[in-house]
Amino acid sequence: MRKAFICPTKYVQGENELVNLGYFVKTFGTSALLIAHPDDIKRVKAKLSETAEKYGVTFVESDFHGECSREEVERLQQLASEKGCHCTIGLGGGKAIDTAKCVAMGDALIICPTIAATDAPTSHSAVLYTPEGAFDDYAYFKQNPGVVLIDTTVIANAPSRFLVSGMGDALSTYFEARANVKSFANVNAGLPCGYREGFCDEAKGTNAAFALASLCYQTLLQDGVKAKIACDSNRVTAALENIIEANILLSGLGFESGGLAAAHAIHDGLTILEGTHKYYHGEKVAFGTLAQLMLENAPMEEIKEVLDFCLSVGLPVSLADIGVESITEEELMEVAKKACIPEESIHAMPFPVTIESAAAAIKAADELGRAYKTEKFVRIVG
Repeated sequence: MRKAFICPTKYVQGENELVNLGYFVKTFGTSALLIAHPDDIKRVKAKLSETAEKYGVTFVESDFHGECSREEVERLQQLASEKGCHCTIGLGGGKAIDTAKCVAMGDALIICPTIAATDAPTSHSAVLYTPEGAFDDYAYFKQNPGVVLIDTTVIANAPSRFLVSGMGDALSTYFEARANVKSFANVNAGLPCGYREGFCDEAKGTNAAFALASLCYQTLLQDGVKAKIACDSNRVTAALENIIEANILLSGLGFESGGLAAAHAIHDGLTILEGTHKYYHGEKVAFGTLAQLMLENAPMEEIKEVLDFCLSVGLPVSLADIGVESITEEELMEVAKKACIPEESIHAMPFPVTIESAAAAIKAADELGRAYKTEKFVRIVG
């Protein structure tokens, strides 16, 4: 049996770590193309200036347009060539990070997240959009980033909703990896060779990946509430450090080498509902995780544990929590239909999944979440 595990070359996390960014640039050369939204550059300008002076490097600002499109990637690749940049830095949120991945094409890449909202920073994949913001394609590269540098002080000063969203994304990691272990499904750690149509993905997950996915879930339960409290007051604590690691590193390695399953597929289906559009990826994935547990008929004790965790940190447990106050049968079936297209990860579940069974799981998760919140409210007040 062929197995695969992939990861960044180096992961570094700590307070004020951005002042060491120049050190990592120097491992590639003396200049770096900096792909970041102007607001993110403004937030860390003093640290960028300090590290540039300390290590004698130059940051070439890119006037990033905010969308990871083929046109933007081509423009930035040309800029990097014209300026003689030795490496690429993606600093900020998901769009800047994905654009940097596409520009670098797997070579000389440094990722510096300013929020811990998803597990994408460590991965070797990116999502491409049209210039108007519509989905275009997935891209996969020959290797993961060379360096993932996390400044926990910067993340602590971002709105805590981002951190909670990251916990929602991380919440699915263990349950989806578990499904892949049971089904012997292929994981996203095979032999990448370009955009989606050329991707070779014929490898099973490793024991190491599942162990990291399991640790991810344990860390969320242990430190999630404490980390949110710390982030609410913009303080770096041990709990916040642990959750940042869980959101970015443990979940990143866990999903990529452990596999996705129903939770992310249901997230993808939910995106057709306009009400969900103002909610973050991880918030929708959290509800997708509950739907996956209903789909696989998980023990009620486990489902309650997940519900309690979600409510304790402020993650959604019902469709209303992600902007869908009501849903018609036709809408529900359309969501399930999108979640069940042949290439979706829902088919990594260890049993056949139909559109009807997916729809039933979504509806059941919604009804349970609504009822559980009411039950907890009654329990608290009386």
